[in-house]
Amino acid sequence: MFKRVLIANRGEIAVRIIRACRNLGISPVAVYSEVDAKALHVRLADEAVLLGPPAPGESYLDIERLIDAAKQTGCEAVHPGYGFLAERAAFARAVIEAGLTWVGPPPEVIDLLGDKVRSRIAMEKAGVPVTPGFSTEEPDMETFEREAVKIGFPLLIKAAAGGGGKGMRVVNELKGVREAVEGAMREAQGAFGDSRVFIEKWVQKPRHVEFQIFADTHGNIVHLFERECSIQRRHQKVVEETPSVAVTPELRKQMGDAAVATARASGYVNAGTVEFLLDKDGQFYFLEVNTRIQVEHPVTEEVVGVDLVAEQFRIAAGEKLSWTQEELSQRGHAIEARIYAEDPAGGFLPAAGPLLYLEEPRGPGIRVDSGVVQGVDVPIHYDPIMAKVIAYGPDRETATARMIKALEHYVALGVPTTASFLRDVLASKPFRDGETQTDFIELHFKEWKGETDQDRQIALVAAAILPNGVKTLAQNGGEQQSWRQPTPWETLGSWRIGGNS
Repeated sequence: MFKRVLIANRGEIAVRIIRACRNLGISPVAVYSEVDAKALHVRLADEAVLLGPPAPGESYLDIERLIDAAKQTGCEAVHPGYGFLAERAAFARAVIEAGLTWVGPPPEVIDLLGDKVRSRIAMEKAGVPVTPGFSTEEPDMETFEREAVKIGFPLLIKAAAGGGGKGMRVVNELKGVREAVEGAMREAQGAFGDSRVFIEKWVQKPRHVEFQIFADTHGNIVHLFERECSIQRRHQKVVEETPSVAVTPELRKQMGDAAVATARASGYVNAGTVEFLLDKDGQFYFLEVNTRIQVEHPVTEEVVGVDLVAEQFRIAAGEKLSWTQEELSQRGHAIEARIYAEDPAGGFLPAAGPLLYLEEPRGPGIRVDSGVVQGVDVPIHYDPIMAKVIAYGPDRETATARMIKALEHYVALGVPTTASFLRDVLASKPFRDGETQTDFIELHFKEWKGETDQDRQIALVAAAILPNGVKTLAQNGGEQQSWRQPTPWETLGSWRIGGNS
């Protein structure tokens, strides 16, 4: 096992990786930008290296500085987390060429699966179901229009190198194809430096169901079952759960086999996620592969009872998988809610500013993966995710009830968060009934307003006048309760993985 590892990321995923390092006896080294000097991941690491200014291009996206940081601190391996450079083959190659171990799939696999056109072709050859579609290296508008008619409307225009909804357009009729293709190409070029696009049949009202996969360098591949991630805003997941209410044992086996076939066909190694669209008739289609650990990995950990990040390190160190497919099973139900520094009543606009007061929920079956602490600023320069609340229970009803209670007790003053919005989502009848297609928020919560700005401003004033240290906060109808903000070390010590409690 490695003695020292560089974590090329920030926020809650960097904290999560540090905890896996502690469990394995690895010394974690953090990196940070000037605006993150007091961040939680910096406090928890054994050593931290300043990369540069807040702008990602001058800090977390600077490959040369990251490699230098790893070498200067005596690291043997680099874990990229998710986001930033995690799915950049160029970064993986630079790490390997520097004589370090890359904790992730090989660069050539990242290249293959990061290209949606090439990956579609590879999956078709492997017998994995894909949606009807068409791609070409030459942006011939007449050909696009002709193929669009063959596929049928509605359809999607998608960027070959895309992600996060960028370079994506829905087209409902022939006359909109040319404009959509040209617009998608411009957006794709700006976002990814690659203007190639393709078209595919739009699966209406699908569920987004993904399978966690793991593969070692000895030819062993397993899946760790499904996660449903259908509740999304702007093509970004906000609530995830496992098991999916829509997946039967027979369908689970079919989709799991397809996920393993995807890994085998691409020469996959380490952790990855095979994403599918599942229609109302139970037909599933390959969507893409995320060549990294996922934001929503904790729900799998809770239900399967494993540490996925620790397994990433074991695989990167050359060890065999810790489990066979027959040894893996699902127990209970887990739900994850992503807490963002966003204003859900104002179009989910990102927010930034000082975190004046933070109180995170605790209790049976509750886990919080947090990247923030009270007193620090939430920066505007990066993805606004603050934490993930995970609720585990013996069944979906119990997990949902625990999650709602946890979200009621998530208090962050200084910036707006999505906590109250997510609480209402989880408490809604459509969610409880399992009606969680990808248009869930648009259909049921488009006009959500939630708590008023006045309520938040009153809370901000109350937080601003509280003294530091041990404080007294009026709550529960005027009852006075004393509390003390836990130190980062207390937070670290109380954290667990896969407890199934």
